[in-house]
Amino acid sequence: MAEQGKKPIKITETVLRDAHQSLIATRMTTEQMLPIVDKMDKVGYHAVECWGGATFDASLRFLKEDPWERLRKLRAGFKNTKLQMLFRGQNILGYNHYADDVVEYFVQKSLANGIDIIRIFDCLNDVRNLETAVNAANKENGHAQVALSYTLGDAYTMNYWRDMAKKIESMGAKSLCIKDMAGLLTPYKATELVTTLKKAVKIPIDLHTHYTSGVASMTYMKAVEAGCDIIDTAMSPFAMGTSQPATEVLVETFRGTKYDCGYDQKLLAEIAEYFRPIREDCLKSGLMNTKVLGVNIKTLMYQVPGGMLSNLVSQLNDMHAEDKFEQVLEEVPRVRKDFGEPPLVTPSSQIVGTQAVLNVVTGERYKMVTKESKKLLSGEFGQTVKPFNKEVQKKCIGDAKPITCRPADLIEPQLAKIEEEMKQWKQQDEDVLSYALFPQVATEFFKYRQAQQTKVDQSIADTENKAYPV
Repeated sequence: MAEQGKKPIKITETVLRDAHQSLIATRMTTEQMLPIVDKMDKVGYHAVECWGGATFDASLRFLKEDPWERLRKLRAGFKNTKLQMLFRGQNILGYNHYADDVVEYFVQKSLANGIDIIRIFDCLNDVRNLETAVNAANKENGHAQVALSYTLGDAYTMNYWRDMAKKIESMGAKSLCIKDMAGLLTPYKATELVTTLKKAVKIPIDLHTHYTSGVASMTYMKAVEAGCDIIDTAMSPFAMGTSQPATEVLVETFRGTKYDCGYDQKLLAEIAEYFRPIREDCLKSGLMNTKVLGVNIKTLMYQVPGGMLSNLVSQLNDMHAEDKFEQVLEEVPRVRKDFGEPPLVTPSSQIVGTQAVLNVVTGERYKMVTKESKKLLSGEFGQTVKPFNKEVQKKCIGDAKPITCRPADLIEPQLAKIEEEMKQWKQQDEDVLSYALFPQVATEFFKYRQAQQTKVDQSIADTENKAYPV
């Protein structure tokens, strides 16, 4: 093939973050990751996504690990590869909006500890919730990639996506990601979307999707042919299902074409061999549920992410209302419309889903309203693409005056207060941020860490006493 037409596809590997978040509830430990880092570093990936998203919470809560320590260890191992994280805009990695000083400090510390690319998104695609994080990343010479939460609906026209892309470029983002968390982007729609965005902006375009609906590999192929620069894939033992398409498959698909990235399949096979026993153990223990490994076409029918579908099933089981599942699925788009048609991604997916369940189970729409639904309708999460249903808003929040400014403008600086509150536990600057995001979970972890350190100190003292008896 003639050299001049070459446009090798760049690949971001997700096995150390989104792949295990999607398939085994983010339970891969640092100890499981480190032995394979050296080989992964030789592949030539555009980036390895290894931090952010739910990894932070899961490390502290379930694995009793310091997420910052994980990042530092991965940084030490990946000598030639960029490291990437997922960041929820003004929510950072938590579930509420934080003050600008906390967002800025978190970005600063993420980059200082080894992150190169920060993928920043907002669940409502409200650009005001992205600005602080983008500015902070640029100030520290990091790579701010802004992600558009992809979804379907009347408001989400090609013009909408084009205008959003232009806003993101002018905001100072270094690249743009189409974040298709529910696997809703179909192959020919991807051609249209990528073509539109490539005409609108000059920054590179990354496509991130999930295999949930079964179309992801075909979607990637059409997107790459349309000019997409980067795709997100996962090593095969943690690919497919609710995760990403398999890295090796996409590498082979483009081999011998102008998109050939030239990765060594023998090296990829060795990496896959390393992860296979981890996958087998997860299947045996039930941590990886075979339900998440198949194709769920209802995702396309109802435009509901796979994780949200399983949440709805478990909520209805708890209420002994399993027979109401179809009614709830029909109620979801109605609630979403009432709530300004937000993309369905954390936390908006949980808010809309839970409200749909309550509307059906109580037999009266908005008779019971969750605290989160009220927050959304009060403008606490930001601005939705369409206005709220006025009657529903009135029924849910009464005469309360909704917020119309950027929600974080109403939050006083928090950092000094947080630092004062947790100073007895502080062993490193980063502990302040762990506490800021998850006060109770972080405190439990700090207590655990202290107990472990005391144990180690005691055993050293015992050893020394035996060696040098008094």
